[in-house]
Amino acid sequence: MGSKAARQALLSTAIAILAGLAIPAEGRLTRLHILSRDTVPASKIDDRPYEIIKGTFEAKLDPRDARNAIITDLANAPRNQAGLVAYSATFEIARPLERPSGVLFYDVPNRGNGQVGPDEDGHARVISGWQGDLTPQPGTQTAQVPTAKGANGTPLTGPVFARFMDMPAGATTLPIVGGIGRAVARPEPVSLDTRRARLFHQASDVSPQVDVPADQWAFADCSSTPFPGTPDPHKICLKGGFDPALAYGLGYEGKDPKVLGIGFAATRDLNSFLRYRTVDDAGTANPLAGTIRWTVIAGTSQSGNYVKSFINLGFNADENGKIVFDGANPNIAGRQVPLNFRFAVPGGAASLYELGSEGTLWWSRYNDKTRGRGVHSLLDRCSASRTCPKIIETFGSTEIWGLRISPEMVGTDAMKDVPLAPNVRRYYFPSVTHGGSATGGISLDGEKAWPGAPSCRLPGNPNPTQPTMRTLLKRLVAWVQTGKEPPASAYPTIAKGDLVKPNAKAMGWPAIPGQPSPDGMLNEFINYDAGPTFRHLDLSGVPTIQPPGIIGRIPSLVPRVNADGNETAGVPSVQLLVPLGTYTGWNVLQRGYGAGSSCGFAGGFIPFATTISERLSSNDPRPSLEERYGTHDGFVARVREVAAQQVAQGWLLPDDAARLIAQADASPVLRRAQ
Repeated sequence: MGSKAARQALLSTAIAILAGLAIPAEGRLTRLHILSRDTVPASKIDDRPYEIIKGTFEAKLDPRDARNAIITDLANAPRNQAGLVAYSATFEIARPLERPSGVLFYDVPNRGNGQVGPDEDGHARVISGWQGDLTPQPGTQTAQVPTAKGANGTPLTGPVFARFMDMPAGATTLPIVGGIGRAVARPEPVSLDTRRARLFHQASDVSPQVDVPADQWAFADCSSTPFPGTPDPHKICLKGGFDPALAYGLGYEGKDPKVLGIGFAATRDLNSFLRYRTVDDAGTANPLAGTIRWTVIAGTSQSGNYVKSFINLGFNADENGKIVFDGANPNIAGRQVPLNFRFAVPGGAASLYELGSEGTLWWSRYNDKTRGRGVHSLLDRCSASRTCPKIIETFGSTEIWGLRISPEMVGTDAMKDVPLAPNVRRYYFPSVTHGGSATGGISLDGEKAWPGAPSCRLPGNPNPTQPTMRTLLKRLVAWVQTGKEPPASAYPTIAKGDLVKPNAKAMGWPAIPGQPSPDGMLNEFINYDAGPTFRHLDLSGVPTIQPPGIIGRIPSLVPRVNADGNETAGVPSVQLLVPLGTYTGWNVLQRGYGAGSSCGFAGGFIPFATTISERLSSNDPRPSLEERYGTHDGFVARVREVAAQQVAQGWLLPDDAARLIAQADASPVLRRAQ
């Protein structure tokens, strides 16, 4: 190697190696487009100014990269000359202009909703679009993903299913949409010939499917033209109109699926860029460059399901193999997000025929013998790549009653507790509705229903989770930053006798005259079969059976309750420890399709009698407010005492405690009884 030629060859090789190290992977965020920058001055939220940055980003994916191969239909997406697949998405960043904490806190938008603002601890806050079926509009976080095509650009097809409930009386035409909260149009049918599709109805979720004859309905609009109406691939028309007492199911062959699974890559690629890179391909500066040492992802409900799937599918390793998020909080997430399969409906929930619980549900390896799916866990891929985050999982009562989360705790045979992995903490919020009370105050009347909510028999559950969540998120950040572990997990278990069969007798439910019982209120966990090309474990691939076949029901357990009807296991709020009534994770649907069964994802409230005489006259077995607290001052004193205990135990922050005590003092509790 002493010759001049050899030395030049060695030098050339070294230069090539160094150059290769400097070049990022082919698939990556390529352009950052900053559309606006606004300064927010110091405020009560934080004593430092912030800059709010809004924009879009462009990125490219290599379908040949093993880290992207799991994205359904990515191989069928249009490619550029380099063989890469392009996509784009929106983003918002709240950047501290002084004393940044070094933490990037990413909030997964729920159905495109959300915005960033100053953070009380000086964290950079980030949101971005990931849901590619949403229509772009101001204030909505969206992603623009390609449409997959078949050979030679022919349409790619597959089974599509849509369900229709609670339509107006006399309606003859319905749009073919999916999802809740922000419904989106379903794919166009390959043919408008109803003989190549199927429409059926059911009187209840357990009733037989009754087919509607093909000549009695049409892919059409009959709102202004009598049946069969004006042909329309986005609507269906029924001769004689739809019956609001029934639910209708539509199965058809759809075309042109969007590659929705790219949404996972969109979160991965943006946050990897913000964490590790300084500029994009055009030289636009990363606004957080040099300020980020730790990263945390959090999502609630639909977006909490997204966090679980993000980890399960291996997206916490970026395209260079580096970890994306150090910490994660899937909150009130009962399942995985139905995003990464052909014609998915990511904005769905957990009603009949909706996929989402078919994949792995466990943070440690569990043998799913009941469904014959073998041993697996949500952490298998990140364990292999050494990119698992520290995880704090949080959920409450309605996730058990309405969102089928029980098998995550006790497996699909409900025989014993499934252990947690060492990097996971779980905290359960007893006797709360989905997400806890929106107001979080002291209430004698329950919480008012939100606009568009189903009509429930019981008032809304006013038991909050937000003060505890605020504490737990701070503990997650501290765990990531310093390694200081949070408290031991607190949730109901079989081993401690907390979990029982879902009926009043097993639960120890008190018989409250004139009030409903929990019997029949469980949204049962259904074992679905979506066909051989649907990868059930990963909630990915191509379903060939739509609606999915029902193999059977999976047993679920629910928490035991005390003599008041309130749950005891987990991390209770001050309101539950100083109760004003019975707080339930279930409620009863008052009217519409399914009346008398579970009222969606809403909890309920059954207030205590105010005085002893009122209680005795109604035969209520639960002690009255007067018996519990004596006077208004006695109630406030009890709130103050319990709040102090919660602060001392680390479940409540002092300012939240002070706020709660003030609310108790201002409340009408026992004022009239003095």
